[in-house]
Amino acid sequence: MYKVKAAILLADGFEEIEALGVVDILRRANIDIDTVSVQEGFDVTSSREICVKADKLFVNMDQYDMIILPGGAGAWKLREDPRVIELVQKYDKANKMIAAICAAPMVLGKAGVVKGKKVTSYPGEEIESYLKEATYVNERVVTDGNITTSRGPFTAFDFGYALVERLGKDPAD
Repeated sequence: MYKVKAAILLADGFEEIEALGVVDILRRANIDIDTVSVQEGFDVTSSREICVKADKLFVNMDQYDMIILPGGAGAWKLREDPRVIELVQKYDKANKMIAAICAAPMVLGKAGVVKGKKVTSYPGEEIESYLKEATYVNERVVTDGNITTSRGPFTAFDFGYALVERLGKDPAD
């Protein structure tokens, strides 16, 4: 039996609850999720100076059914990483699932994959400026096609449970 696989991309400054809270929720749902460092090494430091050792480095990313981008200051690093932009575009072209929370939806905007889609993000002019081609809505979690977006730390659990459902599991199990 095939087991779905997800990857959450970590860069220094990632928001803990948006990354590790989501990893916890998915693992409790028996979903195989890897924490993936986009940096040179496995160690990634969160927004509150918590050092996390990622499961994998940013290689062989085609094996996943879903990629997840957390917010925090790390989202700006994801946005500026051409490998991340290329991966988002590749996943979108293949209609694979992409999820982003807080500031990270701006990465999807920069990658050009939100045109005509409903999205949400952490409120703010800089982040929203990347989402001009989308229909921006003020909702906790929004799924449109293969893309799921969410507002921020205060919606991290809703986001995690929505991703469990998107990956074919029941969050209540």
